[in-house]
Parts: sequence; structure tokens; C-alpha cells
Amino acid sequence: MSTKQELLQSYKMGSLQLPNRVVMAPLTRSRASNAENKPTEDLHLQYYKERASAGLIITEGSQVSKQAVGYINTAGIHSKEQVEGWKKVTKAVHDANGRIFIQLWHVGRMSHPDFHNGELPVSASAINPNAQSFTPQGFKDTVTPREMTIEDINTTISDFKNAAKNAVEAGFDGVEIHSSNGYLFHQFFNATSNKRTDEYGGSKENRAKLFFEVLDVVKQVIPADKIGVRLNPSMHNLFGVTLDKETIPTFDYIIEKLNEYDLAYLHLSEPFTDVSEVPYAETEIAKRYRPIYKGTIIINGGFDQEKGNKVIADGNADLVAYGKLFISNPDLVERFEQDVEVSPWDESTFYSEGKEGYIDYEVKTEREAVLQ
Repeated sequence: MSTKQELLQSYKMGSLQLPNRVVMAPLTRSRASNAENKPTEDLHLQYYKERASAGLIITEGSQVSKQAVGYINTAGIHSKEQVEGWKKVTKAVHDANGRIFIQLWHVGRMSHPDFHNGELPVSASAINPNAQSFTPQGFKDTVTPREMTIEDINTTISDFKNAAKNAVEAGFDGVEIHSSNGYLFHQFFNATSNKRTDEYGGSKENRAKLFFEVLDVVKQVIPADKIGVRLNPSMHNLFGVTLDKETIPTFDYIIEKLNEYDLAYLHLSEPFTDVSEVPYAETEIAKRYRPIYKGTIIINGGFDQEKGNKVIADGNADLVAYGKLFISNPDLVERFEQDVEVSPWDESTFYSEGKEGYIDYEVKTEREAVLQ
């Protein structure tokens, strides 16, 4: 590896000065196995603190309300207990000289009645994604959701605003709105999952309306340059999301309009699956949207050290988010710096309970004592 690595250069992101361009991607880990669904001091605190040398940490998706949950043992950001739990995490990360955003999450139709006392989950339209939800009884087939009423939509907007307010109280450096990966906002964006005939359906402007309304209220409680947004334009045949001829033009519209906001960043994902033979798909997301979006771009999706350096050097992204590599390499930045081989991850412990596969991966590099 050359002496000058793009990934290891500092970067000014909004009001934050990042020491490097290596971002810890948001990762669902299902370790909040307590009645309050709050972060725990013996697990979450250590897990995030160990990874504080990242230029930026983006936490696991954290539900903005009880209705927003869709995966077992995920930590929310809508109750006092959850805020208090996250306060300890942010303090630990800041004490280790780190920076941390929380990802605000509503899964929509990817939830299950088991989370809602038998009531249906909600979505843009009453269309079953025909996927699976991770419930307290294990993975179960999804059901046909209830189409959201205007009242539901207004409540959801308020929930995101309240969650952002809670994030500020909990000491986060910013928030990321999870508008990706087949969850609620994505369900509104895509014409294949949004068949509404009111002001939230039909045109691409209408299908993006809820997202921008949420962005506008979140901006009321936290500065725009502390807000990130995550999008996955070419996601196909996952979580019930399918592409059609309107999909990419819709994301073109959304991303162009985001230039009106002085956001911290736009977090994009390269296609999760091979979409080279899929009609209307965009196979190179960073290359497509770099000329369109004028602000900071974080790119995610199967990058290693070499590819991460290249995408920045080529000018197609400013920062690179790593997911699985950060699971098994808490000292990922130092490994890149010191040319230490990365350790493999164990998928069997991604969503299990307890310390195994969470805070027991070995640090193999020299690093500051505070991070040991």
C-alpha cells in the first residue's frame, strides 16, 4: 500500500473535522436484549468505543417509535431509558476522541404483528413484501401491511422529529435518516410498493414527499450540517423492493433536490446484488451521483482497503463506509495504517445475544491506550 492513502486523509464534514475517511457503517446487531430496548453498558458502550478511531461511526438503525421496530433486540431512540443508555455510549466514544451519528429508523412493512400486539405493520400501500421479519420467535414471513392514513403519516413525521431531539439530548454528533434498504421511506419512493392515489403517491415528487417533510422537521431540532441521509437507488429483489422504469428517475430527483439542503452527507450504497441484467438499474451508483450531488458523498457496498482508496482518488466519493470489516476488526483504521491483515467475520454471531462475535474480536495493532 502506498504511503499516502486517501482513506487516511482528514476531511471537513459540515461542522466536524474527521481525522480519516473510514466510516463505520450502520449495522444491526440485535444486542439490546432488555425490556426497554436500550443500549447496554457492558456491550454497546464497549463495542462502539473500540471502533472510535473511525473517521465517523454511524450506529445501528434505531427505531423512532414502537411502531417503527421490525427486528428483535434493536435499540430505539424514543424513550427516556433509551436516551440514557445512548448517553453512556456517546460519552465513551467522545472520551476516545471519536465522532458518532445515530441512524433513525422506521422499517414500515418489514415489521410483523408480533411486535405490535397482533396489529398490522404500516406502509405506503397494503402490499406484502414477501420477505421475512426477525421476530422474538425467530424469522417469520411478512404480512400484508396496513396502508398509512394521513394521521399515521403525521405521527411518523413527529416521531422522527422527536427522535432527532432525543439524539441531541443523548449527545450524538448528528443523525442519519435511514431512507434505504427497503424500509419505510424506500417503500414510499418505489412505484412498485407505493400505489397511493393521494398526495403521497403517483408522481416522483409525491412519493418523495414524506421523506422531505421528515427532513424539514428534523432540521428544526438539529442543524442541517449534522444530518445525513442514506439511499440505495439500485436495490432489487431484496426486502420486497423491485426496480421499474420510474425508480432511478425518482432517486435522481431526490438527490438533485438534496442540493437545496446543507447536509452533513449523502450516504449511498452500490447495488447489493448483480443488477447488470436488470432493466432500468444503475450499476455504478457513485459514478452516477457524484456529478449530481454537490455535497459530501459516503459510498458503501463491498469495499476493501484498495477499492476504498481508489473510489476517493477517482473523485467519485469523499468517504467510504465499511460494515462487516468493522465487525471483525475494531482497529480497522489502524490496520489500514499499519498494513496489518484484516480478520474474517463470523456471520453466525451477527444477530445473536451476548459478547461473542460482538466485543471479543482481537485488536492486532498499536493504538492509543484509551482504546484498549
